[in-house]
Amino acid sequence: MERRTVLKYLAGTAFVACPCCLSVAQALAAEKEAAPAKVHGKGGAVHWTYSDGTGPEQWGTLSGAFRACDLGVEQSPVNLTRAVPAKMGTMDIAYKSMPLEVVNNGHTIQVNCAPGSHIVLDGTRFRLLQYHFHHPSEHLLNGKAFDMEAHFVHVSDSGTLAVLGVFIEPGAESRALKPVWNVMPSEAGKASGGTVAPADLLPENSAYFRYMGSLTTPPCSQKVIWTVYREPVTASVAQVKKFAEIFPMNARPAQRLNRRLLLRSL
Repeated sequence: MERRTVLKYLAGTAFVACPCCLSVAQALAAEKEAAPAKVHGKGGAVHWTYSDGTGPEQWGTLSGAFRACDLGVEQSPVNLTRAVPAKMGTMDIAYKSMPLEVVNNGHTIQVNCAPGSHIVLDGTRFRLLQYHFHHPSEHLLNGKAFDMEAHFVHVSDSGTLAVLGVFIEPGAESRALKPVWNVMPSEAGKASGGTVAPADLLPENSAYFRYMGSLTTPPCSQKVIWTVYREPVTASVAQVKKFAEIFPMNARPAQRLNRRLLLRSL
């Protein structure tokens, strides 16, 4: 297959409708992507963390269900560098304002999304399940980590996963984060109240990277369509500090790209 054909395949509909994509059950598990993992087996519940002993280097050994964390060759996050310029297919975003429901699940702050928001990639609709945050960023941009990163997790009716990544750097206060930060629990638990507008957290510049990867937490399931914006958004130093006080470090290190193509929009 010539290079142009390969790029078209990755950037277009065939890329989205990959026959090797996740099952519906795996896709729905993405709603709990950053939730504390409790895999029950003969030895009881298995817990993972970001610390030594049960951290990213050990995830693949904690449970048979986590083997992809060690053995998978399409793991996320990655260093976004030396990307191949490509004309991508269409990406339409239709996020609505919604009642705010925030969860501190012990690993991150997660906003659970009411039905009605979605994205469309090359004609395939993916509904928004949740978005959550990492400190520092999980993806790197030319080897550089940002202070934070937001992940918007979506699933299609066929079970395919699509995640949008947004870098966050210190600067002007984020109005999009303010309602979440106002109520987010400092310990495991839930909070609600007011409304939130997920679209306000997206950058104005729509340029992005695209590649096939995985969930960044156990079970590290692969075949996730990743779209990571090149332009960061800002949050105030105080906002970054408030999250860091709850989660000093909740980022998986960058993984090898291996034989995958990393594309960037023109």
